[in-house]
Amino acid sequence: MSAPLGKLRPEQFLEQYWQKKPCLIRQAFPDFSPMLDENDLAGLACEEMAESRLITGTYAAADWDVTHGPFSEQELAALGEQNWTLLVQDVEKHYAPLQKFLSLFSFIPNWRLDDLMISYAVAGGSVGPHVDQYDVFLLQASGRRRWQIAGSFEPELLSDCPLNVLKQFKVEQEWVLEAGDMLYLPPGLAHYGLELDAGMTWSVGSRAPSAADLLQGLGEWLAFLPDEGGRYSDPGLRPAARAGEITAQALDRLRGLMLTRINDIDDLNAYLAAFMSRFRLANEPAAPPEIISTAQVLAEISDGAELMRNPWTRLVWIKTPTAACIFAAGQRYECSIDLAVFLCGHEHGHVDSGWLDQTSLACLTGLINNGHFLLVSSR
Repeated sequence: MSAPLGKLRPEQFLEQYWQKKPCLIRQAFPDFSPMLDENDLAGLACEEMAESRLITGTYAAADWDVTHGPFSEQELAALGEQNWTLLVQDVEKHYAPLQKFLSLFSFIPNWRLDDLMISYAVAGGSVGPHVDQYDVFLLQASGRRRWQIAGSFEPELLSDCPLNVLKQFKVEQEWVLEAGDMLYLPPGLAHYGLELDAGMTWSVGSRAPSAADLLQGLGEWLAFLPDEGGRYSDPGLRPAARAGEITAQALDRLRGLMLTRINDIDDLNAYLAAFMSRFRLANEPAAPPEIISTAQVLAEISDGAELMRNPWTRLVWIKTPTAACIFAAGQRYECSIDLAVFLCGHEHGHVDSGWLDQTSLACLTGLINNGHFLLVSSR
């Protein structure tokens, strides 16, 4: 299936809309039939491993309330018929067939795609007018939902509110979405979705770390490196003129020490790739009960075994002078470019044994032994 952009080619969408302005695509998914319904979503919200929230309230009354799961069947069954929304994150990791749905958005680099969040809301269900700092595709999977947006807005939020709801919201544009319609919204745009009758919205969000996120992660990364990168020094120091003052010259030296350390990191690219492979990752893969040798991996692959990726594994790779580095949930492995492209582009499949030189075979074995892939025998 092609990208769900209607008559737009991916190049047109990225040039005209991506991070610029909203894009409404009527029947992006014609005759859409969801692979799971509200009962499936409710069942998932009762699971310990699922990240779920129940939001009640209305914008008019400003009576918002947020409850975090897991929920009991009795709690969900007792909900009324108005003004609530059930949301579950990372649904594609719990229900593997939905990974194919996410792959339809592969015109966006997959290291930028985050997860599939699914919400079910009854009439009046909403999370209020708010602003997200990331790109999002909003597919109406069932029912009808009205979306209102505003590019100009006052950033003040409601006080004493468990949600980041805007205190004031003046509508500039609005649409009603029906099953199969999809709305793309760039970051920084105020938007307000209100369910008109019971239905589901599928949200494909992107990963957009802030500078603070990257710098905090960098500090943690540096703390584990053996080289501290030097210490502050001030040769030629003069007697202090005023007690407690850090002079402009001293501030320059401190700032220079930091910037030099960042610029001197031989593997800053590796840090950034490792960071993105674990950014916003809710659960990390666990190692399997038995360790497998490189000889066993090669024998199984040669005999037709397939790889199946752990749904909680995030993979990215970067090109190196000799081949590639692939990163899985923050862990680094060396391999060939062919293997990196295959592993990042397929949830499951058969690896060509011709790609497996000694380095790539060691990479694949490490990925399996660290729980990122399962080797499924053909026998």
